Amino acid sequence: MPYRGVDYFALDDLLTEEERLVRATFRRFVDEEVLPHIGHHFRQGTFPMDLPRKLGALGALGSFLQGYGCPGLNAVAYGLMMQELERGDSGVRSFASVQGALVMYPIYAYGSDEQKDRWLPAMARGEVIGCFGLTEPDFGSNPGGMRTTAERHGSTFVLHGEKRWITSGGIADVALIWARTQPEGEVRGFLVERGTPGFSTRDIEGKFSLRASVTSELILQECVVPESAMLPGARGLRAPLSCLSQARFGICFGVLGAAMACYEEALSYCCERKQFSRPLAGHQLVQEKLVGMLEEITKGQLLAWRLGRLKEAGRLRPPQISLCKRNNVRIALQCARTARDLLGANGITDEYQAGRHMCNLESVFTYEGTDHIHTLVVGEDITGHSAFD
Repeated sequence: MPYRGVDYFALDDLLTEEERLVRATFRRFVDEEVLPHIGHHFRQGTFPMDLPRKLGALGALGSFLQGYGCPGLNAVAYGLMMQELERGDSGVRSFASVQGALVMYPIYAYGSDEQKDRWLPAMARGEVIGCFGLTEPDFGSNPGGMRTTAERHGSTFVLHGEKRWITSGGIADVALIWARTQPEGEVRGFLVERGTPGFSTRDIEGKFSLRASVTSELILQECVVPESAMLPGARGLRAPLSCLSQARFGICFGVLGAAMACYEEALSYCCERKQFSRPLAGHQLVQEKLVGMLEEITKGQLLAWRLGRLKEAGRLRPPQISLCKRNNVRIALQCARTARDLLGANGITDEYQAGRHMCNLESVFTYEGTDHIHTLVVGEDITGHSAFD
């Protein structure tokens, strides 16, 4: 039976025909191309390398951009795409999100015509993979403290530094490295190709979360790049932060997909499994948990939908994204934990999805701005007082 999604308040009425078609396309893709294999990849700790080109063929990579082989979807359609991909696995959505929002978007927004023509069409097809090098070993929540440097030598720059927790780092053909120019100290972005002398990667092993995603360290030692590798329009920390706003928007929708997967798995299990002469779903405490999951998913859907419409109208502010990311990741993680509880001992096996989503969402809770950081972003917005200084 085809997956129909969770829609208790007839929210489909708020969507356009194109938005429903995009969701249906990726819903089918996840059912046919992701779910049959993702458990194996999670167990083995491998990324499904056939997915980039398949996602590219469907227009999933940089889908909200115009031109260069990108379909130019509106914000809600893009969000629904992220929802369906994360219903499959957070690692799959992370790949698409990093490729489109964190690498293609800054090239599109801040790159030269030559950079756009060279990289964007190939990245949209999934033929070239990118990664976003901002986070450092000692500076995650405080990117302003970055130590990676770019020292000018004539018509070249020499990069020194290290980036950590970089999605797709070990498989990327090009890395967008953010570094401080010397001696000015201005944050600039540089496109560093794999194979450039002085540039190497090392994958982070032993993860219990996002196991079907590549997470890496990027090491730059006397790495020389031409001046043409620098994004000409990206000056200052505002540039990488604008990219993060694009990615966080996708997360607001994406985590609802994981929550839906957990809710529907728990609902089906509880209706079929019998304890004390009746289905688990016939017990009051079980119904309370299922209703609580549905309630939070429905509120999260409304919040994400409104976020999308604000983005389309050009009225979306970063603190609003922070509030939605904070809320929706929290409720998705709680739904996964509740589903794991309702599945009993079966919930700790990878025969079921809940445990995988629960582990993945622990990372989503932390990356693209931790829950604490988003709390302080909204706190500053409503009070006028920064708690960061």
